[in-house]
Amino acid sequence: MAKSSTGLEENIAGLLCYVLGWVTGLIFFLIEKDSKFVRFHAMQSIIVFGVLCVAGIIIGWIPIIGQVIGGLISLLALVLWIILMVKAYQGEKFKLPWAGDLAEKQV
Repeated sequence: MAKSSTGLEENIAGLLCYVLGWVTGLIFFLIEKDSKFVRFHAMQSIIVFGVLCVAGIIIGWIPIIGQVIGGLISLLALVLWIILMVKAYQGEKFKLPWAGDLAEKQV
């Protein structure tokens, strides 16, 4: 696997884009200059976990049912977090249905 402009292997940098959700995605999107693979994973992380974070906050304000839905959003985020980190580490450009397409356009 090639090195990114961060000095890390692309698959390691891709994995790190997801470690702290949209925060590490934003960091890698801003510092990575060369690798489209890393920039794709960074942007996908920003989109997916940014949307899930905002949705969780908004839905969390709804009494009772909001907490149930918020819990489901947290579970979804955990599953996506694991899958996306594993796929990035394997060197795969794994695209989620809407977020992957949007991320690809931004890169």
